[in-house]
Amino acid sequence: MKRLPLVCLAVASLGLVALPAVAQEHQHTPGMEHAPGMNMSAASPGGLPHEGGQAEFAAVGEIANMLHADPRTDWSKVNLDALRQHLLDMDNVMMRARVVTTPVPGGARFDISGDDEAVRLSIQRMVASHTAMTEGENGRHEISAPTSDGATMTVTVRGDRAEAEIRAFGFFGLLTGGAHHQLHHLMMAKGEMRH
Repeated sequence: MKRLPLVCLAVASLGLVALPAVAQEHQHTPGMEHAPGMNMSAASPGGLPHEGGQAEFAAVGEIANMLHADPRTDWSKVNLDALRQHLLDMDNVMMRARVVTTPVPGGARFDISGDDEAVRLSIQRMVASHTAMTEGENGRHEISAPTSDGATMTVTVRGDRAEAEIRAFGFFGLLTGGAHHQLHHLMMAKGEMRH
């Protein structure tokens, strides 16, 4: 039988002693300290993963932890299922919608369509929600309307550079621009805004 060098034995025993301490360590991460059933943070230096495994799962988990940590949360209004539906709509639109872009004076018209009913409904909800939240932002005028296979969205603005930006961004760039999505998600989960 081979003998292990003394250094290897020392390192191995140190690891066994340190392992329980790392497993018990709890870092206070904002929004995570009051998470139900959590006894250690996802941001722990103990080598634990940071991601929830899927973007939608992580987004709902982040909002759930924020709501749980906020003593002012009105649990009678919270609706995380509505947030999940919105995230499904986001996925349908980003991954399954088709867009035809037509230049118009001052900007562009986007005809957004999908192959199946779920995608069409997602397009209609997302486009209506987006234009309601961003109308007038950055001097842009945005109008939308549902169609039989999705929706149309027309975005116009004054100024050659701004007009060129709208066309360069395209529908998906305009849809994802700005920082309003995170606030929108929080308000939706709190029951303060409809999808």
